Order: sequence, then C-alpha cells, then structure tokens
Amino acid sequence: MNTITAVSATVPNPVLRVPPAAPAAAAAHFGASLAFHADVSDVAAALAADGDPGFVVLDSRSTESWDQGHVPGAVHLPTALIPAQAEALLDRSVPVVTYCWGPGCNGATRAALALAELGFQVKEMLGGFEYWAREGFPYETWEGEDRRAVDPLTAPADGDCGC
Repeated sequence: MNTITAVSATVPNPVLRVPPAAPAAAAAHFGASLAFHADVSDVAAALAADGDPGFVVLDSRSTESWDQGHVPGAVHLPTALIPAQAEALLDRSVPVVTYCWGPGCNGATRAALALAELGFQVKEMLGGFEYWAREGFPYETWEGEDRRAVDPLTAPADGDCGC
C-alpha cells in the first residue's frame, strides 16, 4: 500500500471529518430549519396563487433599496424602525416573511429577530431580493414593474426545479 492510500484510509475527507448526524437529529434540525425559513420560489408561488397566502412579506431594507426594487405587495419596514412601527403596520395574527438584499446580508435575520421579540410569527425568505430578481419573478421599482430573465444558475428556465 502506498503512503497516499494509507493516509486517506485513516483520515476522513473534509466532508466526513465530522460524521453526519443521526437520522432523528437530522430530521429535527431540518424540520426546525423549515419552520424558520422559506425560499423565494415558495413565497412567489404562494403569492401568485388565488386567495390570501396567509402571510405578509416584509422588506427590511432602506428606502433607497426599496426604490430600486421590491417584492410586489411587500410591506416596507426597515429593521431599525420595527420596534416603533411594527404594531401599526402588521397584524400580529398573520405570519410575516422577512427579506433583505440576499444571502450575503443578514438584515432579514435581524428583522425576523426584532419581530419575534415583539411576539410576531416570522420566517426569513432565503435568497432575499437578489434571488427574487435572479429567479425571474416580477418586482416593483420607483419607476414601475420590472422583471429580469431567469438566471440559469439559480433557477431552471421552465420554473420547476423539482424540489
């Protein structure tokens, strides 16, 4: 046996260096994750369906960001204003789905925390406005409605990723 084979047989690869969780622990973790998160495609599908989706979408970014583009029908409430204005703008009995710019920003997480601390039911929209636009969903700007072509790196052109 050569040295490379002997080393790889005793040292797990980077993926398995920490072994996977037991199935029950994994189920608990991923179930909890889905209680805290929704993805862009699921939010878009719920908003596009006939009737009340059962939640409100909240854009937690600045006014300048909001003007550049936002999810149609979203409530604009920057994170810093949540403690003072959430009660007047939101119905505590309706779950809130927060978003910010994208995966590189934790503004939606901070907004979700602020709302949860006020007693609101809340989820965070993974991908934020970036992935909303990249997946080709319509959005509103200060100039009116717009839409980008679907980015094939984020969503299939036919709109069904199968997940």
